[in-house]
Amino acid sequence: MKIILSQQNYIIGDFDFNLSKIKAAIEKAIEAKGELIVFSELCICGYPPRDFLEFHDFISRCNAAINELLPLSQKIGILIGVPEINPKEEGKDLFNAAYLLHEGAIKGKARKTLLPTYDIFDEYRYFEPSYDLSVLEFKGKKLAVTVCEDIWNLHTANKDMPYNPMYRVSPMDELIKQSPDIMINLSASPFDYTHAEDRMAIVKANVKKYQLPMLYCNGVGSQTEVVFDGGSLVFDKNANLIKEGKYFEEDFIEVHLTETGEFTEGILQSERDVPSEELTPPHYDPNLNIDRIYDALVMGIKDYFTKLGFKKATLGASGGVDSALTQALAVAALGKENVHAILMPSQFSSDHSVRDAEQLSINLGNPYDTIAIEPIYDAFMQQLKPHFKDLPFNVAEENIQARSRGNLLMALANKFGYILLNTSNKSELAVGYGTLYGDMAGGISVIGDVYKMQAYRLCEYINEKAGKEIIPQNIIDKAPSAELRPDQKDSDSLPEYMDLDTILYQYIELRKGPKEIMAMGYDEALVSRILKMVNRNEYKRNQFCPIIRVSFKSFGVGRRMPIVGKYLG
Repeated sequence: MKIILSQQNYIIGDFDFNLSKIKAAIEKAIEAKGELIVFSELCICGYPPRDFLEFHDFISRCNAAINELLPLSQKIGILIGVPEINPKEEGKDLFNAAYLLHEGAIKGKARKTLLPTYDIFDEYRYFEPSYDLSVLEFKGKKLAVTVCEDIWNLHTANKDMPYNPMYRVSPMDELIKQSPDIMINLSASPFDYTHAEDRMAIVKANVKKYQLPMLYCNGVGSQTEVVFDGGSLVFDKNANLIKEGKYFEEDFIEVHLTETGEFTEGILQSERDVPSEELTPPHYDPNLNIDRIYDALVMGIKDYFTKLGFKKATLGASGGVDSALTQALAVAALGKENVHAILMPSQFSSDHSVRDAEQLSINLGNPYDTIAIEPIYDAFMQQLKPHFKDLPFNVAEENIQARSRGNLLMALANKFGYILLNTSNKSELAVGYGTLYGDMAGGISVIGDVYKMQAYRLCEYINEKAGKEIIPQNIIDKAPSAELRPDQKDSDSLPEYMDLDTILYQYIELRKGPKEIMAMGYDEALVSRILKMVNRNEYKRNQFCPIIRVSFKSFGVGRRMPIVGKYLG
């Protein structure tokens, strides 16, 4: 049997776009003499559809799309992800389902059992879990079809394998009793910079436990803040990797399954070389998988603009690492002609920062302009002078500069139809080192899930990748500064970034409490200081723009903290 995995990039709720893409893949599979084509989870509507699922018309459009595909199923079997109306009165209104279309009809349905409600996932808000588990019959073969999370909970004596006690069952434990010939999983598994290893390990674990070949079809593309990286997988029954889909690209993956359950394709990676455990680094490593982070951020920018119907971006270019990195990523995603950098020096800006920002735009080839903010700042100060009562210069004057820049950038974005790219990094967002309605303004946060030391490494990677100096070395080498007062350095207000990032990683990514972090040997006063800053500035992050997610715990939809909470152990 010739089976094809169609790894595609969809637009949530754009049924015409999604359907045309799905039809094109089916027609290509028919031409290639494929017998079964597999798509990703909820591909009909795009994933995650969130509260769109509460609209009856939205579900009707999903059903209409399935009906349009039925004629094509006369020539090929189609496994496709779709929300299904729950026919029973009790429970949630919908199932997260996979339909098997063949011979012009819906021949079978597999409904998702395990509904994740952690991090960015909130599926139990919309879907009913299904415990009616049956294999699907297709051309004399029994298909054990599961949907995404269904394969991530293995009940086994092997403690190294994933087990989540919140789930009642492991769906494959039920399906294996029906003697299936092959496992197929329709997935929408989001990217983080360690997740490729996680997926490999979980698919391998399923194959080793059930001793069946497995096909895993993942989605690709960025949906606002959530990036899907593709990387669909095919494993033989001996847990050897046979095929691996492209990352951050669409793909069309063909395999031939023999009557004896073997693949005619050669082994791509032997079982012993495939990761066996999920990758959760116990310590912060700013060098880890920087190439993946780069690709994810470029895709995140590109898809955000494309799917919103925008072409051009603007940003404030300060001559610092964060704005330089954001600018270089935007040029890679959108093209140099579509990124307009604005230099906004103040009386506190150094000459080298202005020169560095200019040189960056020259190196990248993007247009840039300079608008000095000192006259604007002076106007504010003149108006506020009677009200500031001769109090000494402090954060108020600093923030006036940042908000002057934010207003200029938003004015240009409004006038010319740009999206403003925010340039704040994760370290700054964590401790509130930013100005609301100033340098925290933006339509999308490009590096808000990138710690400061990762930002440095990304800049170096961009230069290495280009084989020349794109980001001026002086930007990378100089001490970071907001340049909002004379001789200011970030270290005046913050710990050294490596120390800061290391403790933030333990608290945010690994969810270690303050006492646990201190017990690891970190300075008690430093830990207390950092965690107080994190908790005190939740109100700022709550008002922040969407952040492209690249870690396994990002600020935004995947991290929900009380604004007025107080937790320091």
